Amino acid sequence: MTAGRGRQRDRRSQPERLHGEIQEPCHGAWEVVYALVRKIPRGRVMTYGQISGLIGNTLSPKAVGWAMHSSPEDVPWQRVVNASGGCSTNRRGDLPPGLQRALLEAEGVEFRLDGTLDLARYRHEPRLRRARARG
Repeated sequence: MTAGRGRQRDRRSQPERLHGEIQEPCHGAWEVVYALVRKIPRGRVMTYGQISGLIGNTLSPKAVGWAMHSSPEDVPWQRVVNASGGCSTNRRGDLPPGLQRALLEAEGVEFRLDGTLDLARYRHEPRLRRARARG
């Protein structure tokens, strides 16, 4: 067996990563995303990629965006921004331009002249619970 074949087998045994225009909630993954987003404090943000990584990359950052597009009313979707610290919702035709930025500014988030926010200042880094070893 070659190293390449071994890697292929490993990839097939892992759950498939969902990406792109996903219109339906997938295997409970969206509920996990919503639970994370509900825990982002006012005035703080997370990125699509950051959320993707926290859920084990089972959803791509783009798929996390689709989850936000369909989120329930109690999910503060405006607190999820792109990797540059910018608002990605202005490209969508179903939301008023500037809505995401206005909601974040109402929470105290300040934007730079280029329309991005300082991720070093505003990024929320959730504390992950570590499993305790039983012994």
